[in-house]
Amino acid sequence: MATGRTHRPATRSRGIPEATVARLPLYLRALTALSERSVPTVSSEELAAAAGVNSAKLRKDFSYLGSYGTRGVGYDVEYLVYQISRELGLTQDWPVVIVGIGNLGAALANYGGFASRGFRVAALIDADPAMAGKPVAGIPVQHSDDLEKIIQDNGVSIGVIATPAGAAQAVCDRLVAAGVTSILNFAPTVLSVPDGVDVRKVDLSIELQILAFHEQRKAGEEAHTDGTGPAAVTREEPADAAASADQGPDGDVPAVMPA
Repeated sequence: MATGRTHRPATRSRGIPEATVARLPLYLRALTALSERSVPTVSSEELAAAAGVNSAKLRKDFSYLGSYGTRGVGYDVEYLVYQISRELGLTQDWPVVIVGIGNLGAALANYGGFASRGFRVAALIDADPAMAGKPVAGIPVQHSDDLEKIIQDNGVSIGVIATPAGAAQAVCDRLVAAGVTSILNFAPTVLSVPDGVDVRKVDLSIELQILAFHEQRKAGEEAHTDGTGPAAVTREEPADAAASADQGPDGDVPAVMPA
């Protein structure tokens, strides 16, 4: 059996904050783009801008890696790519299984970025017997009855769940029981896992709702600017103290948004 299952990220033992860990892939993506353009060195300001963070935060993050750059020169791009890849555990091959080969699962299987970032799609699994043997992205789909054997044969420690919400928890339980210790969940539900199992949730609808909130705020600010709309009337002259108490700190957004 592959040894990947017993490996734990070096970041935990070295005390790197989770917020820093979450930014390391952003730095790696920016550095990889620089490397592909044969850029030898990069300043903290340039790299921070490319990664979408401020340079002081970047320098603090890199200090946890023991990398401080060279004054007047900056950071060596190739060395940082190696350093961050090693810290993230990407210098070894990580076999991954994707469970649920519907539209989303098939799209994930066809994503070309896995292999270049240290991940190998070892198996595609689906509960539909009609899918068994059907090739997706050049990989034949296997039936979920064989999930445990597939996990064991491939030494898989990372599972991707792309099933409907109703099936996700049962799939999660089987993955964990088979030895999977990290799960990327695309199903629109919260998974319950035991200690020692890491879950990352990707919910596109939540991200869109957050964007909708910001769009609503922008629209309200524009209404204030041109003096039109009911929001502007509320800000200028609240009818009474009770009405004022129902407003948020900006005067135009309820302090508690409706569910």
